[in-house]
This record gives sequence, C-alpha cells and structure tokens, in this order.
Amino acid sequence: MSKKRVIVGMSGGVDSSVTAGLLVEQGFDVVGITLNIWPELDGVDENTREDACCALGAVEDARRVADRLGIRYYVVNFRDVFEEKVVQDFVDEYQRGRTPNPCVRCNQFIKFDALLARTHLFDADYVATGHYARVEHDASTGRWNLRKAADPTKDQSYVLYVMNQERLARALFPLGVLSKHETRNLAAKWRLPVANKPESQDICFVPYKRYSEFLERHAPDTVREGPIVDRSGRELGRHHGIAFHTIGQRRGLGLQFTEPRYVTGLESSTNTVVVGTIDDLLRRECLLEDVNWVKIAEPVQPLRTSARIRYRAELVPATVFAEPGGRARVQFEEPQRAVTPGQAIVFYDGEYVVGGGTIT
Repeated sequence: MSKKRVIVGMSGGVDSSVTAGLLVEQGFDVVGITLNIWPELDGVDENTREDACCALGAVEDARRVADRLGIRYYVVNFRDVFEEKVVQDFVDEYQRGRTPNPCVRCNQFIKFDALLARTHLFDADYVATGHYARVEHDASTGRWNLRKAADPTKDQSYVLYVMNQERLARALFPLGVLSKHETRNLAAKWRLPVANKPESQDICFVPYKRYSEFLERHAPDTVREGPIVDRSGRELGRHHGIAFHTIGQRRGLGLQFTEPRYVTGLESSTNTVVVGTIDDLLRRECLLEDVNWVKIAEPVQPLRTSARIRYRAELVPATVFAEPGGRARVQFEEPQRAVTPGQAIVFYDGEYVVGGGTIT
C-alpha cells in the first residue's frame, strides 16, 4: 500500500516542525508548506517585530527543518485570501466596535479551507498543523469530535471550534497528546534548528510592536477622535479611536474617578466609547452568530453546557438556545463580566467541544 500523504502547515516554529517530524515517524508521506501571508511593509524600523510567525525568516527556518527531516517543502502564496478573510475582517470588526479573534478566522479559512482546497495539487489525504488539540471519531454517532489537548495549559480547542465535520475528517493534530516540554524535547532529540526558538506572541500578521500602528497604517479611517460618555450620555472625556478600546478595559481611558470605570460599550455609529462601573459590565445572556455544532447536530431543545466566553477563561454553566440562521442565544447561570462582541463563545461537554459561535 502507498503511504498516506499529508500537508503540514509549517510556520517555522517548534510546534509545526515537531508535527512534521512526528508524521514522518508515523510513516506518512509528508509535504511541508509555508503560507506566504505576510504583508508588504513600507520599511523596517524600531517599531517592527522580528518574532512574527509569518515574518520572512519563517521560510528559512521551515526550509531548514524540512531539509533535516528529508521532506519536500514549498512556499504557497496565500496573500490575497488572507487579506480578504483575515486582515480585512480584523479591520472591519474594529471599525464596527467589536473585538475580533483573527486566529479563529485563520484556522477556518486559511489553515484548513485554503489548504484543503489545494490537497488535490499534491494528491494529499490530510492537512496537519501544530495545534494542541485532538480529533476522534465516534463510531456510535458517526461524527468526528474535537477534544481538548492532553496538556490543559496548551489546549487550543477554543480557536478550533469552527472545524466542521468535513474539516475534522481530514485534519491531524499530532501534538494533542503531548505537553510543550515533550514537544521541545523531541525537537532537541531530532536536532531541529528551531528547537530553542521562542514562541511567537501577539497577532501573527501584525508586523509592528503595537497593533494600533497596524490599524493606523492599514485603515487610517479607524483612528478618529470621539467622546467617552457614561450611561446617561454625559461626556467624560475624549478617545483617539474606538478600535483602541475593548469591553472590560480599565486602563488608558484618561478618566479620574474615585471608583474605577470600565469600557461597557463601543458605538461605531457615533464613534462613542461608553464607560460604567463593574456592575455595568455584567451580562446574563448574549446572542451569537455563525454558530458551528461539532459534537452534535443543531439541538432542538435548550442545551445545558459549559461555556468559555474568551480564550483561557474559566468554563461557566450556561444554557444554549439554538435559533434559525446559524444563530443562538446563551443564558448564563451567573452574570458574566465583559461579554465582548466579536469574541467567540465555545461550549464544552467535559473534554469535548460541543460547538461555538461569535458574540454579537
């Protein structure tokens, strides 16, 4: 029998590099691909990050790893689709007064959809990435399930909730059973040139040390001064752009009060930041759009579940009511602080992702 072929998205980091190495060990025919998604820069200065995962140096790191592992390696131009699906959405969401999660969009439209659409070019069966999560098939239901990583400190199932059944059936996450320490040990054992490379932080496609600078250069219309008001509409101060604020923010408002004030609302139509007390941040329910159901089909009855309202947040008891058009309403057992439009809520049943959606 011929080997199963898998495309591995290689970012030049240790996680994707070890992913490729594990699949080679498991007998797959591995093809490494780095996605050319980095934007054209006006120039490099003291404000430019050097650790962005899509920086040009990532290609050289990934190529050296591929040479070490003895696998084929290619760079594929994904600039246009990345600009449309991730970067423009990132800008649009901030202009709407929402706080986007570009990692979710990238996983959905780039790392899986766009790569899966190209598997025929390489006659490949699977797509693999360096995410810490697990995929399992439930023979009793016939569904592919998304499970938390074995290492809870590295679990990335939250940003993968958009994986539908077709994506999960062709996805491999070899790191899901490992800890980060074990991953680095394998990189050292195989003498991979990225074994000690630090992890990239922040938003990968923003090449500047301040994401606000990206918005200023990429979408100058986003940066407009406007009022900061309280719940009654009384102006308390001025802001430099609603894109630079998020629900729950306390610092950087330039307001003097004996009791702390927090951002409780962002009104794009009037370019207004609304502030209030910590009690004003609490919400008992919220609405979702673009809901994806993973472990189950869309429920017809209210669903009791555990919900995570932002990455790394604690799970909280909630009830989900599915609504027409890929929407849902979520009621929390206890009021939750800083439920933020644009962010994702993901539902869990123990170790498994039930589904999730975007807060509206």
